[in-house]
Amino acid sequence: MKKEIKTTKIKFKPAGDRVLVKPEVKEDEKTASGIIIPDTAQKEKPERGTIVAVGEGKRTDKGDMLPMRFKAGDKVMFSKYGYDEVTIDEEEYYVITESNILGTF
Repeated sequence: MKKEIKTTKIKFKPAGDRVLVKPEVKEDEKTASGIIIPDTAQKEKPERGTIVAVGEGKRTDKGDMLPMRFKAGDKVMFSKYGYDEVTIDEEEYYVITESNILGTF
């Protein structure tokens, strides 16, 4: 069953080279014998989510603007400890710098 992400208008614009990400909901793993392994006991893994909003980009030392490489709707993997948690309209999101994004799906 696919989980849908609400497509409400978010009134938040990330600054600079940051993106706003709706994290994927992690579920506990279950072994073949039925033992449930909670997320807190599993091996450290990068986080995943969907980009909801992007900043304008990063300024170079010369003042030039480097555009963002990602756009809203991209599914990304990012560093586990490379984000700030924020709550917007009672929903949890992460604010991540572009350099902490490991790649897209």
